[in-house]
Amino acid sequence: MSSQPRLRPAILIISDTAAADPATDKAAPILRDTFSEDGAGKWAEPIIEIVRDDILEIQRIVRSWTDTEDATSGPVNLVITTGGTGFARRDFTPEAISPLIHRHAPGIVHGMLSASFQVTPFAMMSRPVAGVRNRTIIVTLPGSPKGAKENLQAVLKLLPHACLQAAGEDSRQAHVGGVKKLEKDAGVSASSNSSTSASHDHSHHHHHHDHDHSHGGHKVPKAHTSPSERPQSNDPRLGATARARSSPYPMLSVPDAVAKILQHSPAPITETRDVSPDLIGYVIAEDVKAAEAVPAYRASIVDGYAVIVPSEEEKSNATGLKGVYPVASVSHAQAASLPPPLQVGQIARITTGAPLPEHANAVVMVEDTTIASLTDDKKEEATVEILTSELSVGENIREPGSDIKLGELVITKGTRISALGGEIGVLAAAGIQEVAVYRKPRIGVMSTGDEVTDTSYTGSLSGGMIRDSNRPSLLTLLRGWNLASEVVDLQVARDTPTNELEEKLREGYRLHDLDIIVTTGGVSMGELDLLKPTVERALGGEVHFGRVSMKPGKPTTFASVPFKESSSSASPGHGSRSTRLIFGLPGNPASALVTANLFLLPCVQRIAGLSGKGLERVIVKVSTRIRCDKSRTEYHRVTVTFDKARGGLLAKSTGMQRSSRVGSLASANALLELPLKDGFLEIGDDCDALLMGPIWGV
Repeated sequence: MSSQPRLRPAILIISDTAAADPATDKAAPILRDTFSEDGAGKWAEPIIEIVRDDILEIQRIVRSWTDTEDATSGPVNLVITTGGTGFARRDFTPEAISPLIHRHAPGIVHGMLSASFQVTPFAMMSRPVAGVRNRTIIVTLPGSPKGAKENLQAVLKLLPHACLQAAGEDSRQAHVGGVKKLEKDAGVSASSNSSTSASHDHSHHHHHHDHDHSHGGHKVPKAHTSPSERPQSNDPRLGATARARSSPYPMLSVPDAVAKILQHSPAPITETRDVSPDLIGYVIAEDVKAAEAVPAYRASIVDGYAVIVPSEEEKSNATGLKGVYPVASVSHAQAASLPPPLQVGQIARITTGAPLPEHANAVVMVEDTTIASLTDDKKEEATVEILTSELSVGENIREPGSDIKLGELVITKGTRISALGGEIGVLAAAGIQEVAVYRKPRIGVMSTGDEVTDTSYTGSLSGGMIRDSNRPSLLTLLRGWNLASEVVDLQVARDTPTNELEEKLREGYRLHDLDIIVTTGGVSMGELDLLKPTVERALGGEVHFGRVSMKPGKPTTFASVPFKESSSSASPGHGSRSTRLIFGLPGNPASALVTANLFLLPCVQRIAGLSGKGLERVIVKVSTRIRCDKSRTEYHRVTVTFDKARGGLLAKSTGMQRSSRVGSLASANALLELPLKDGFLEIGDDCDALLMGPIWGV
């Protein structure tokens, strides 16, 4: 299974006034902010449309969202309308929406009305409608921006579950763990229902406004559980008899683990950088419009001679453009100024890309000319004969702005600057000196364990010593992603009775100003597996999960720790974050690299300004018989190639898949996501694969 992507909402503003002048609409920005601030990171940027109070127009736009599916952006999971739900003569929204609904949802309507009644008795004057059309939830909100926000807040935490169910999620699987798990995942409980989650007390709103302002518009992070409610790791100070015999952390599926990572990944921070090749890998944070037209002047697209094409009357005489002309000037592409104006009866030599002299209206190709006479020094042509009259006005000329117009959108927000050169080239051509991008995170990599020996060690290995292959392979992987501004080698933390792991973690955050630290080892159940106790007991952090139902990689751990930034710790322009992240990857080499690709990559993508979808997913045919597991999702290392004979992708196993066998990744460019079942994938069967690298032909 793939990680759960963010749900896609659409907002329809229903208002005659706003349709005539979109600047008058106040609801759209408020609802957009509500999805962003109260949506727990589960919602993508909303699609927004404005329509008149007209039943057919309302239905046309809603159907365009619910009855079709955009192949590039995915389905619309939720349609929110605002306006037209009252008793005024032009309030037609319920009449427009009700016939579209296949299955009504009175519970959502009740939840919104219940919340509104806490504010004003006039809530009974609203006529909301909610339900499901095809695979999309539709909810109508009042036209008042304040009322629309309050109604959306009342049901927002429960809507993801409804949207996933409507989209076809397996209901039995979704309800594993019971209602309590669903409530916990949604951030609600029976004692704290949705109607109270959106407070209507004016002083309470003011209190939150102050906090939003001091934290750049984002709500202050607030835990929804007390420390006593959370599972805790073993206390390393206690003896063996006090240690748990099984992990206290619940087993998460891979999609649930990825969703939790994205939920706790901080929002990207915008910074301004010079346009240069150093921008490779950065994500554009704002739409970029051309500062200059390209070309900025009328330019020749061939080598030849700028001419003045005669009028139709002149063309009708015996010679037309044909004839011998003096060469009045020369225009080169590197010219610092325009050539002098061209007079009738003259021509100007011109090179490709050079500016045309004033009055010239075409360029004749050099192939259509011959030299008639030379200058006295015999080095240049003095006169040139034009051999054709078949030349039209504007021929062989590139007009100003014909490539890029002034103010034209050249790169959209969310575009990642590739190493192919196209994005940098268009920015440079359009006269862009600086561009807003999302700051890349800083990441540190650390190995743990007394047995870990650096690869630079030249002596013979003895006892339980092992070469540290994890750190160099992870440093290589992270640098290859080109999503981090810096990848720091934090060396090895020893399993000593002292607090070396704690010290190295603190040092990484403080001295290197890291957003993420990646460790390998120390995440299982042994007495020297110290990462979880260090996070929870020494650093005051929270372990968001400590086990994942997968192989390899079951003990993968993800945590966040509070961080108080000192005046000397932050680099200029780095931006402050109140929490930093830790990924505790298993110590076995294959497990470390597999889990880095599955869990660390989406987090780094999200912080760097991308969607966080992780590795690209493709369908391949397997060329070898592979055993499956019915209890845990297995990620089998394979080499994917393009089979020219069959015209598809072919996956070949890299051999024995033991998690400690780093050789299974040496030639792998993909992870085969095996289905949960007894038995085997047979030769020729289709299977999902996650691409870690390029595909080669056979």
